[in-house]
Amino acid sequence: MTESIAEPTPRASGIGSFPGEQQRDYDEALRVVLGELAESGDGHGLPFVPEVPGRGAIAGMTGRTLGLFASVGLWDADLQPEGWRLTGSSGAPPIDQRRARSLLGQDLDSWEEQIAGYRGPVKTQIVGPWTLAATVERPRGDKVLADHGARRDLAQALAAAATEHVGDLRRRTPGADRIVVQIDEPALPAVLAAQIPTASGFGKHRTVHPPDADQALRWLCEAVAEAGAEPWVHCCAPGAPIGLLRGAGAQGVAVDLDLVDAAGHDALAQALEDGVVVALGVVPTRQEAPGDRAVLERVQRWFDLTGLDPADHRAQVVLTPACGLAGATDTQARRALQVVVRATRALAEASAE
Repeated sequence: MTESIAEPTPRASGIGSFPGEQQRDYDEALRVVLGELAESGDGHGLPFVPEVPGRGAIAGMTGRTLGLFASVGLWDADLQPEGWRLTGSSGAPPIDQRRARSLLGQDLDSWEEQIAGYRGPVKTQIVGPWTLAATVERPRGDKVLADHGARRDLAQALAAAATEHVGDLRRRTPGADRIVVQIDEPALPAVLAAQIPTASGFGKHRTVHPPDADQALRWLCEAVAEAGAEPWVHCCAPGAPIGLLRGAGAQGVAVDLDLVDAAGHDALAQALEDGVVVALGVVPTRQEAPGDRAVLERVQRWFDLTGLDPADHRAQVVLTPACGLAGATDTQARRALQVVVRATRALAEASAE
């Protein structure tokens, strides 16, 4: 693979997921990601470890993250009809968790083989502590979110698992000059607003106050940074708490630009001024992608709205699809990446004039 250039430039990337149901679909997703983002040699791509959740629960974002726990001996988890459930720490992970870990290892084997020779930045994704707590059940039932101690322990275990994962990715990608860990927190706004249903479905879990939310995220961001990687937080839900994410140590924030309100636009602009990376989701994920010229004009309008000059923030801007591409067709997924790559090149050229 070709080596990416070093001068400051906007980059194109993806959020993580791709369509498909078989292992061959994962191999194809990886070829698309690396072909579009790593092989051009113009320095505008940020290749990422793709996810193909259509292969089953062990391949979904929650299963892959819980699979990381199997490698560090923390928090066993098994798969129930309702979803993933923690079972404690017995030293012998249940079969579903072992399968999740094995599949992730297989995917990373393919990554290691196909990315050989590449020089430049790379990205991987894990589920954040609040989305994990809102998704996974505790041993006695109901979500981890219901138990202050359990969610604290889960967050700390996640930090340890992330450290291990960064080390593994670094060993498998010796040409990586930067490793980004995207922390997926789509449920965080609902957690903060007490909108996560209880097990009965008749009530909602109590709100998590910002200081508590900050602490769990901070443990993870600090662990990622101490491992030598960059923690970015992705939230594709309305009301993404950008200030909270930054305060917890996120070095980058990723959003669906269509879901950002006026306060969010101000917060993103401030993030750019403060040197934080901002990943703008600008290409729809379940419909035909617009042309790259339309995407470029949209990004330029956003900069006009904020009063910032894109030329001053070229190294901090990343363009992505609005969210994951698991619900798209194969053609739509490939097209979405191609559009963000071409729009990024056009933005680089326009901001250099």
